[in-house]
Amino acid sequence: MAELRDLKILVTGKNRRIAKDVCDHLEADRGYKAIKCRPERTALFDITYTELPNIIMICIADESWSEIRVYDIFDEAVRAGRVTVMIIASDDDQERFKRITGLSRMIFISRPVSMFAVYEKLAALEEEYEKRRQDEINSLEEYENPFVDKGNTRRRILVVDDDTEQLIQIKDMLSEFYDVTPVKSGEACFKYLEKHYVDLILLDYLMPEKDGPTVLRELRTHPGGKDIPVIFLTGMSEKKTVIDTITELKPQGYIIKPSKKSEIVAKIIDVIG
Repeated sequence: MAELRDLKILVTGKNRRIAKDVCDHLEADRGYKAIKCRPERTALFDITYTELPNIIMICIADESWSEIRVYDIFDEAVRAGRVTVMIIASDDDQERFKRITGLSRMIFISRPVSMFAVYEKLAALEEEYEKRRQDEINSLEEYENPFVDKGNTRRRILVVDDDTEQLIQIKDMLSEFYDVTPVKSGEACFKYLEKHYVDLILLDYLMPEKDGPTVLRELRTHPGGKDIPVIFLTGMSEKKTVIDTITELKPQGYIIKPSKKSEIVAKIIDVIG
């Protein structure tokens, strides 16, 4: 079994005092890596994708309805078995959280917090994650899929945009039909392409450091990206510039933001079927 400190724990929520105490104990007592994050949708989205925590502890303190629904952003990872969500709250706050939340599964920890009980649960989760990891390794086998060219697999789309809200919205729109991976920069795009294949890239036109045209120029000389179709995401104010860029770089098209789900899907179908 892996050492306990291999578990990565994200701690968030409005109860900052409890969150700080929990982080201090986790690190000092057992050597866990505890990551603190503001209980804001974009911040939680970003850190979940960059840090890939195993455990998410939410320290509740009179969150409003909308503040509780922010944590629903973890549910995809919960359903996939990638993370376990723990709610640290009083009995009254626990009942209120249950009525409001859209999370499909969670563990409640009552206050005052018994760190001994927490450590016991974390040890069990560590063993569970390690067993699952070993099962996944043992189940790997080479398989040549005869249906790849018959449309029976979901197409993979990489979305490159420095705006976290935009990434969340596009992922929500397209996940019903496609496997969607969001990244926030051109550099992250190339790093992803080193290990993964995608069928299409949705590329924001205006980004800091490397803008969309710069990324597209580099893609066309990149071994893993030169043949991937690219659609620009752009605001109305850049439309004329984008059209000039299309003439030069010949991407597969552009989408004006903000766009409806039907418009984005229609454009994707037009490009990759």
